[in-house]
Amino acid sequence: MDHDEDDGVGFIRPSHYLKSPTLAEQQAMSLLTVPGGSDREGSISSNVSDMDIPIYSSENLTTSLRREPHGAFTGKLAFAIAAAALGSSFQHGYNTGVLNNPQKIIENWINETMSNRTGEIPSQENVTFIFSLMTSVFCIGGMIGGATTGLIADKFGRKGGLLLNNILVIIAVICEASSKSASSYELIILGRFFIGVNSGLNAGLAPMYLAEISPINLRGAVGTVYQLVITISILVAQILGLKSILGTDDLWVTLLAMTIVPAIFQLATLPFCPESPKFILLSKENEPQARKALSWFRGTVDVHEEMDVMKAESDAVKLIPKVTVRELVTNSTLRIPLIISLTVMVAQQLSGINAVMFFSSKIFNMAGLKGDNPTYATLAMGGVNVLMTIVSLFLVEKAGRKTLLLVGFGGMAVDTLLLTIGMLFVHTGSTAGIFCVLFVLIFVVMFAIGPGSIPWFLVSELFNQSARPTATSLAVCINWTANFIVGLAFLPLADSMGSYVFLIFFVLQVLFLLFIYKKVPETKNKTLEEISAMFRQQSYQ
Repeated sequence: MDHDEDDGVGFIRPSHYLKSPTLAEQQAMSLLTVPGGSDREGSISSNVSDMDIPIYSSENLTTSLRREPHGAFTGKLAFAIAAAALGSSFQHGYNTGVLNNPQKIIENWINETMSNRTGEIPSQENVTFIFSLMTSVFCIGGMIGGATTGLIADKFGRKGGLLLNNILVIIAVICEASSKSASSYELIILGRFFIGVNSGLNAGLAPMYLAEISPINLRGAVGTVYQLVITISILVAQILGLKSILGTDDLWVTLLAMTIVPAIFQLATLPFCPESPKFILLSKENEPQARKALSWFRGTVDVHEEMDVMKAESDAVKLIPKVTVRELVTNSTLRIPLIISLTVMVAQQLSGINAVMFFSSKIFNMAGLKGDNPTYATLAMGGVNVLMTIVSLFLVEKAGRKTLLLVGFGGMAVDTLLLTIGMLFVHTGSTAGIFCVLFVLIFVVMFAIGPGSIPWFLVSELFNQSARPTATSLAVCINWTANFIVGLAFLPLADSMGSYVFLIFFVLQVLFLLFIYKKVPETKNKTLEEISAMFRQQSYQ
């Protein structure tokens, strides 16, 4: 098809309305700018892969004259954050740590159950396998839940998906609560699978909802809340799992069933909060309802500027097809932020935090702590994790995302090397043991300050409304897959390599540090139009 001159804006037929655009249409039209230097023939195509459209960032719909306004932290916004985060990420963290303290008690019950069924005493290997399956099936469910995030987010919305997701919690609690009376460890495995799917969906839906309801100046701090609640819920699970509370022969089933509490909280609070205004406007095309929802979150009816930004995005999204997994992988303008999102997700899981947590009790024992003291020291370490995540919540909007990631991975690399050396000399005296305890605490601080929280919301900052659900699905699925692989591979490596296993994480931390330094953009207080402009620079190609 022939085309006329259009000054590089794109090949548009003469009758198209963009030939005489309105102000809003001019903003939308900025999406269609073809980067310079291309020598290919022009063509009309409905396939994103055939168009050099930088659609990976949502606010690249705005011109340099129209910036997304800053917003205040209102009481209603705080209520929505609590309703979304406490009811979702609490499931993620609580069920990650709930089996740790009562492990021996549950293994004894498995042994007894198998003996009653067969009349024979099972081998310890069989019992360990069943317990390992209980632990790992949670990650398998998380992988499935993460992979379906985009489908659920598009079909039911962010808020709607979170509410419906609680059905899985109810099913899981029924399975786990009835397992002991039914003498069926299979019910616990099934319940852990369902709660894993729930947690995988939560890991995608909740950060997406939080990112879309928060103003630009609070986007990082609000996004950090997801990881903060995870750290708090892991600590709660460890405390409730103590022998003096619920970690007993009679109450461990109650410990597992306590996961119903955050679901009840969310079902009682989230219905009073609006759906994401961006989802309402861009996906449902209901401008009055979107304006009403935005006004609710901002605590004011004066939301015209922010609505104009969203409407410009809506106009532009109508001009481009829906993004699929294939588009994310094959289109270079989408592939760059996708690689960044997936890499930081993998970096979080391969940072070595699981290894440090695993060795913590052993290190505390080597340092001279006896009896139950190593358990309480581990709880204190969890408290440090919570405290530093709170600190990162305030730092992320001051220091920035990239800075905290660099400080976190750089600090962990140095600390891991020192911890490896310290572990070699820990048997020579108490001094080396004390230093190892100090290195463990420093490692937790470095992880919590950035690598623990930033990956969860960074993906929402790099993609626009049309690409965000699909990209989030891939990122969350990769995160859970990496978690599953670490869980499978770490124990055999630790048995064969001992403390030298930390050297593997040291090498990975250095590689991730270099990648972050070279490729990850600073997104603090930037619209996604500005982020997209950074991606178009030669250093990202």
